[in-house]
Formats: sequence, structure tokens, C-alpha cells
Amino acid sequence: MTRMVASLSALIISIVLLVSGNAFLMTLLGIRLSFEQVSPDVIGWILVCYSIGFVLGTLYVHTIIERVGHIRAFAAFAAVAAVVALLYPMVIYEPVWGLFRALSGFSVAGVLVVIESWFSSRATNENRGALFAVYQIVFYLSAAGGQLLVNVSDPANFMPFSLAAILLTLALVPLALTRMEAPIIEQVHRISIFTLARESFSGVAGALICGVLVGGFYALGPVYATLTGLDVAKTSSFMASAIVAAMIVAWPLGRLCDHFDRRRVMFWVAMTAAGSAGVVAYFGAANFWLLTFAVGLMIGLSAALYPIAVAITNDRMESNRIVAASATLLLSYGVGSVIGPVVMAELINVLGPAGLFMGNAGFLFLLCVITSYRISHTEDVPVEAQEHYVPAMPETSPVLTEMDPRNTEFHESHEVEELKLQEQRQESP
Repeated sequence: MTRMVASLSALIISIVLLVSGNAFLMTLLGIRLSFEQVSPDVIGWILVCYSIGFVLGTLYVHTIIERVGHIRAFAAFAAVAAVVALLYPMVIYEPVWGLFRALSGFSVAGVLVVIESWFSSRATNENRGALFAVYQIVFYLSAAGGQLLVNVSDPANFMPFSLAAILLTLALVPLALTRMEAPIIEQVHRISIFTLARESFSGVAGALICGVLVGGFYALGPVYATLTGLDVAKTSSFMASAIVAAMIVAWPLGRLCDHFDRRRVMFWVAMTAAGSAGVVAYFGAANFWLLTFAVGLMIGLSAALYPIAVAITNDRMESNRIVAASATLLLSYGVGSVIGPVVMAELINVLGPAGLFMGNAGFLFLLCVITSYRISHTEDVPVEAQEHYVPAMPETSPVLTEMDPRNTEFHESHEVEELKLQEQRQESP
């Protein structure tokens, strides 16, 4: 396993640079827009453009990659993301920033598709579970580290934007120098959201509401912190702790999901997260450590709703439909991440900073109602018949769903890929 991770060191370095730079930029923009005294509802509309661009990217970047190849596509996407980071302080105009965010989202989606395709191509039936976990740990730690970079320079000047652009540009270097052969990307099929909802309404609702909560927080958490008087250092710690909590909470919840009915686990996770949101809404930033703990618990549990939703859905899927169902749930999460910043920004505008967490509590209670209704009106899947729980991560492209250890079609699909690569080598002079 150590040798396998070492062979993927170029990919891992690129992931660290890309994810930390992107996470840093996301928090930086929320703080900078607050400094510019842009109203929260406008900030929500600007920042939601990233999610729109990201969703569109996961749907369409395959065409670009197939046309020009992995390395060229990766270079193009990373270059666009870096250039956009440099443009923010040059053109401080809300509609233009919205366009920049959409371009960033599309570009980051393209970069992730390339990186995750390489990861997936190196996985085998024996090691893909471990590689899946390595990818998630690296991703979460990089995102948390990116938040702390906000302390490096004053968000009111151009320096932090330049640092973000440097990180995004440096992510090009390891992959540009790699000798690994580019994998073949096949478009991941999806099931219609409405079709999937008929088979697993709790799963679709859980994924969508997770997108609302996590997308809304990542976009507007820095705005909340600024409005409640937190300085830049505390804002970065506040955001980083929430991301670390999401990584920590996923593993013990996996144990619960493998021993109890998952819809009931989802109900109690949502109820506990709603209580934590209520604590934040009531006490605000009066006690920073209480705020950090309550927000970390709420976001950690909210982020866990996505892998629980995937597990609930997979329990009701035939094995050959797991990847398609997971891709659809990822799209549901993306739709939620578009809804979240807009709704939460309007609540902040009307109710003040506490509106962010009042809205979170409201959506979590809605999920409790949905889950409770489904439990009482549909049959449970016996615990012994449940698929093994995997702490799936939503901030990815559909390509990574192929590595899910529950995907029984994985080995066959990779044998086909190997045959295609052999044919290409034979045809080349």
C-alpha cells in the first residue's frame, strides 16, 4: 500500500495544492465581499455561481478531456482557475465576480475529473478501499489547511489572491512532469433524480439537503463570522474546524450505520445537527469556543448526511446500478449546493447573522419529518442485508464513485480499460 501511495505522489501533491488553494479562495471571497459592504443576499448570488459552474463542469468537461487529452485539459482548467483568482481584486463588480465564480467552479470540476480518473485507474479490487480513504483524508486536510492561509495577508489587498493563484498554478507542475499513462474516461451514467426518488426518497432528500447545508455554510460561513465581529484569524479557525469535524465524524457514524437501520441513524443525525444549529443561532459568537464546537458538530453531522444517503440508496439498488445511483445523488447534492447559498443569504438579510443557522435548523427538521414519514410508511432493509457503509465524500466528481468499494462492476470495467490501453499501444508506431 505504501508503494502504491508513493507511486501516486504526484497526484497527491497536485490535490493538496489545488484543494488548499481553492478552499482558501472560497473563504477569502466571502470575507472580502463583506469588507466591501456587499449585502448578504448579493453575496449569496455571487458565491452560488461556483456551485452552478461546478455542476455544469461535472456534466460536460468529459468532452474537453476526450478532445485534447488529460494533461492539456488539466493545464487549461488549472490555468483558468489561477487567472480568475488574479482577476478578482482587479475588477470589483458583483456581476463580473459571479461570472468569475462560475468559471472557477467549471475549471475545478475539470481538474478533479482528471485527478480522480488517475486515482481510479490505479485502483484494484484489493486496494481501492484504502485508496478511497487516502483520497478523502488528503482532500479534507488540504481544505482545512487552506482556511488557515487566510491569516497570511490582509484580505483587503491583492496579496492573498496572488497566493491562491500561485497554489492553483503549482498544482500543474507535478502532473505536467508525471510519466503515468493517462487513463480512459468513460461518461458515468445517471438515473433520473425523480426515478431514484421513487426508489429511495430518503436518500435523494438527504443528499439534496446536505448540499443545501454544506454549500450554504462554505459560501456564507465567512460572511456570518465577519458580521458577528470575528477577526480574520478566528474566521479561518472557525471554518477549518468545521471541515476537520466533517472528516472526524464520518468514521464513528459508519460504525452506527453498519449496526442499525440507516434511516433511523439519518433521523437522529439530523435532529442532533438541528439542535447544534439552534445553539449557534441563540448564542451567536458570544463565546467563540462554544461557537466553534457547535458549528463543528453541526457541519460534521450535516456533511455525514451525504454518505448515509448513499448507503440508504445503495441498500435498495441492484449492484450494477450503484455507480449510476451514486452519480445521481452527487447531482442532487449539487442542486442543493445551488439552493443553499441563495436561501441562506436571504435569511441573513432578513433575520441577521443568526438567520444562517435558523435556516440550517429548518432544513434539518424538514429532513427529520421526511425520514420519519418514510420510516413509518415503507419497510426497513434488514441490517444483515445492508451494503457495507462507506464514508463517501460529496465535494468530488462522479468519476470517484467508480472506486466505491460497493461497486461490484469495478473489476470488469477496469479489465475493459486495460484492453483498450493495450490496443492503443499496439496501434501506435
